[in-house]
Amino acid sequence: MFLGMKGSRHEGFWAQAFLWAQAFLWAQAFLWAQAFFWAQAFLRAQVFLRHRCSSGIGVPGHGDEQTRRWALRVLGIDPGLTRCGMGVVEGLPGGALAALAAGVVHTPADVELAHRLLTISAAVTDWIDTHQPDAVAVERVFTQANVRTVMGTAQASGVALAAAAASGVSVALYTPSEVKAAVTGSGRADKHQVTTMVTRLLHLEARPRPADAADALALGICHVWRGAAQARLAAAAAAVRAPSPPPRRSW
Repeated sequence: MFLGMKGSRHEGFWAQAFLWAQAFLWAQAFLWAQAFFWAQAFLRAQVFLRHRCSSGIGVPGHGDEQTRRWALRVLGIDPGLTRCGMGVVEGLPGGALAALAAGVVHTPADVELAHRLLTISAAVTDWIDTHQPDAVAVERVFTQANVRTVMGTAQASGVALAAAAASGVSVALYTPSEVKAAVTGSGRADKHQVTTMVTRLLHLEARPRPADAADALALGICHVWRGAAQARLAAAAAAVRAPSPPPRRSW
């Protein structure tokens, strides 16, 4: 009797071990199959994007006339009194992007404030006249511990806004968190992560320098991807709120 009980216990143990081994093998097979599927999908996406870029589909300045017509060109401005970053980005919402220009406007600290602001204003106007953007995206000034720094940034921002308005170009303001979220997917990304993503999204061979130019390009990317969608939503909301014409009387 005891031998029979001992034999059944052994059989139960081996049956349980067999079931656990079988479940482990199936789980491993499922994970490998899933990894293989995602690897294949990633490779196919890479091939598709490579073909898309080489053929000019969705790339600003290439492709058919309709693609070029709907491309949005944005001048991004990272305001600063000593260094004011400028960057021009062109692209389609959710599509490929291209950097057309990037640079920094420097104003010496020993020059009078009025002349420094005049230099920034003239530079913004010159960039608008040269690149003919559809919109200007400026970083919104936020509170800092250094009051002197934030005052200079606010003054440069106001001059940039006034220059864009005088040129008849629409202006949008974005907080640093909004720009980081649009470019990297996280509103808490650091400058290194933002510059890395700007380099990848714009297909640049080298990281844009200085950081002010990279931030300006990030503002342009943010507006291409978010501003266009917001403009469409605002237009749709305005169309809904618009009063409908009175019905015609039938005589």
